[in-house]
This record gives sequence, structure tokens and C-alpha cells, in this order.
Amino acid sequence: MARHDLKRAEKARRAYERGEARRFTRRSRRRRITWIVSAVSVLFVVGFVTGAVYSPLLSLKIIQVEGASRVSSASVRAAVDGQLGRPLALVDFDAITRSISKFPLIRSFVTETVPPDTLIIRIAERAPIATLATSSGFSVVDPAGIVIESGAERQPGLPLIELGAATRGSPAFTASVGVLLALPSTLLKRIDTVTAQTSDDVTLTLTGGQSVVWGSVEQSALKAKVLAAVIAVGGTTMKYDVSAPNHPVLAGN
Repeated sequence: MARHDLKRAEKARRAYERGEARRFTRRSRRRRITWIVSAVSVLFVVGFVTGAVYSPLLSLKIIQVEGASRVSSASVRAAVDGQLGRPLALVDFDAITRSISKFPLIRSFVTETVPPDTLIIRIAERAPIATLATSSGFSVVDPAGIVIESGAERQPGLPLIELGAATRGSPAFTASVGVLLALPSTLLKRIDTVTAQTSDDVTLTLTGGQSVVWGSVEQSALKAKVLAAVIAVGGTTMKYDVSAPNHPVLAGN
């Protein structure tokens, strides 16, 4: 009986110890299971997203060009159509930039990808400000002096800048452009020619033949207001001097 009781006690002790071991390790097992389930879930999500992003279903099929007026939208699309068929995540925007930079009419651009298969290119074109005479005809330029287009004949509706010995990028050109940018549209459309040798001797010739001594580009906003006022009362005046805008001078025929 004593041996039987001893075995029973040892069996009960081992059962108790196993129960205690399971009780103390239950929390760690739960943490381990939770970690495994979370890791598998993250891997599944990452794999799913990666597969979706690089899937042919999200490859570039449509290129839209917005904001084009003087530049050809078809030409812009043709320049970047090497990106067609690429997953949107792998579109080479550096290559797109290099291709679009070859268009002198485009001043800047932004891109937008629209899943599942579209790339939108929004461009801002260079705005013409004047024409310059060249050995082969005339060049239309923007305020920075970038040639937008060239032709044998002067383009109507744009002032002609005459610089003499000065060139594009010179102080004379910068001053001439500064004056044109300061003019309201009602005056700008009446300008036929801008003449300058330096930054301080800008002279305008109106479409009616009147000349305007402007001087430097300083106080151009005030000079523009004064010029508009004196033209309104000028009558047969053929020469205006607004180089000192507080003391304008009018001269007749």
C-alpha cells in the first residue's frame, strides 16, 4: 500500500508540474502565435501590393498632354511614348524630362500618374514678348530671350526690339523687356518698336508713329500711368518724354 500511495503521489506531482509549466508558458505561446500571424499578414499585404503595383494591369497605356497651344501635343506624346507599357511605378521621369526639355516652346511641366494606366503631362508654354531682327529674318522671343520661333517675316502683334550692337541677354534687352512687361495691355498693343542701346536709353515708337522717351526701366509702372494720361490729352503730339515721370514733356509736330 505504501508503494502504491507513493507512485500515486509521484504521478500527481508530475501532472501538477506539467500543468504549472503549461500555465506559465501559455502567455508566451500566445505572443508567439500572435507574432507569427501578424508577420504572415504583413508579408501577404506587401506581396499583394507589390504584385499589384508591378502588375501589367497597372502599366502605362495612355499619355495625356494638357496646356499645349503653340507646341504640338502629338509631338510631346511621341517624344515620351517609350514609356508606354511600363508599370506606373517604373516610369522613368528623368527620361521624360530629358525628352521634353528638347522643346523650346515648353517653359515647364508637371506630371501626374492616374492609376490604373494613365500619365498626364501638364505643360506651361513660353509666352512671346517681342521679336528681334536677325540676319535671316525675325525671331520671336520670350522675356528670358529664349527663341520661340523664327521666320522670314515679322510676326504681327508683337513689338520689335532694336538693340543696335547689343544682344539678347544684354542690359539693353533686359531693360526693353522690363518696360514691355510694365505696360498695361491697352498700351502694349500700341507699341510698334522698342529701341535701346543701354539700360538707360529705352525709347518706344507707337503704331501711330509717335515716339516715347522712356529712359531706364526704373519707375516703369509710374511711367506707364503717366504715358497713358498724356496720350489721352496729347492731340497732335508726336513725342512724349516720360523719363522723369513727375515732369512729362510733350512736343508737337
